[in-house]
Amino acid sequence: MKKIIIIGAGGFGRELLQWIKDINAVKPTWEIAGFIDDNLNALDKIECDYKIIGTISDWQPKEDEEFALALGAPEIKEKISKMMKQRGARFPAIIHPTAIITPFSTYGEGLVMFPYSKLSVNSCVGDFVTILSSGVGHDVQIGDYTTISGMCSVLRNVTIGKRVFLAAGVSLAQDVIIGDDVYIGLGSVVLKDIKQNARVFGNPARVMPK
Repeated sequence: MKKIIIIGAGGFGRELLQWIKDINAVKPTWEIAGFIDDNLNALDKIECDYKIIGTISDWQPKEDEEFALALGAPEIKEKISKMMKQRGARFPAIIHPTAIITPFSTYGEGLVMFPYSKLSVNSCVGDFVTILSSGVGHDVQIGDYTTISGMCSVLRNVTIGKRVFLAAGVSLAQDVIIGDDVYIGLGSVVLKDIKQNARVFGNPARVMPK
């Protein structure tokens, strides 16, 4: 059994720790080693049964270790995952036992799926995508490093680019195309395509100045 190390000891990391425990309860999969975080005080005064065992910047992956990326910001996910992979790190999918992945859907390295999230038929997810208790419809394409926060609804035939961040409660109408590096604010309802690098908010969603 390989060890698993969680990258990031913030709230996301502590949630991911629980989902790994839930996976192990169904089928023993990993020996949990703890967290790595460049803030060695991240768990001070916080109840947690695992510790920070080192920093991200200094950690050298070993043959018996795998890693779970507990970071939400797409650009930081890209930076850290590339750095760790250059050192030889391996990132398995972390898929909660209650999550649903339907037939003919595919996903890349480092996928994280929270409880009750769904990836529907013939949808394709890139590397280091995070889906936090949200539903992804059929025939959807999601680019690398994208984060879909909780309670989002992604309808059919949507295309989402790389490094996109959907805040909680976002709804994407069917057939819309979201460009790379887009930020979609809390509770926004997207009815039309969004060009790359945009920040949008509201119902219906409107582009806001940066």
